[in-house]
Amino acid sequence: MNPEINYAAIRPAAVAGMFYPADALELGEEVDTLLGSAPRPPFDAASIKAIAVPHAGYVYSGATAAAAYRLLEGRHAAIRRVVLLGPTHRVAVRGLALPNVDIFETPLGGVPVDTELAARIERLPQVVGSRAAHAAEHSLEVQLPFLQRVIGEFSLLPLAVGMVRPEDVAEAIDAVWGGAETLIVVSTDLSHFHPYREARELDSATVADVLALRGDIDHEHACGATPLNGLLLCARRRGLTPHLIDARNSGDTAGDRSRVVGYASFAFCEVRRDD
Repeated sequence: MNPEINYAAIRPAAVAGMFYPADALELGEEVDTLLGSAPRPPFDAASIKAIAVPHAGYVYSGATAAAAYRLLEGRHAAIRRVVLLGPTHRVAVRGLALPNVDIFETPLGGVPVDTELAARIERLPQVVGSRAAHAAEHSLEVQLPFLQRVIGEFSLLPLAVGMVRPEDVAEAIDAVWGGAETLIVVSTDLSHFHPYREARELDSATVADVLALRGDIDHEHACGATPLNGLLLCARRRGLTPHLIDARNSGDTAGDRSRVVGYASFAFCEVRRDD
């Protein structure tokens, strides 16, 4: 075991009351409303292995995220583990950071860190332990209430992704890929602070890159480009099929159209073969 990684603490919710409601009842009702307003799944959700979802405040990107999370309602009984990767916004880190805690809290309760999965990757040279990288990071936290509401009980492998090659991210994902019990979730927004029409054009090109499983998306086009590129490399090697679930920006939801942030959600499906 890496002596620098110690699972002995709780990571409290850092952005409750800012990105989403701090009151448990209000939060549950808001997530349920977002899920209930999302369109019904357009394909067999049983084949979903991974999703990519945005991470802004729920008023901005909650509907786009909910469109992907609703797809998981039919799989909630099978999923027991979630590997969650998102970019670091506040603390610089080299590599993929484990949180050095054993529970992530939200107003809906605590989610245990999956120490077995952590043990599989902590010996990789690109994996480090950093409580600071996780302490105030919203890109991972905002996904948890959706996962708690849709799946219920599960264990979590949270990875805050900093300066690291997409190939190294892909190696870590491959190490914890698992079977039907393991879901991969990548947290990313798209372009930032362009005028509405320009953003639509930029984000349309990024969506096309994701659907082509290109693993070289630029950070100007997706703030979570590194974890997203790592997932795309895995998806291409493993023959997953990508689907666009929803795409819009803050000018469509709760912001003005002079400087918008883009959002999209995707599902990546495994090919189902008959025995």
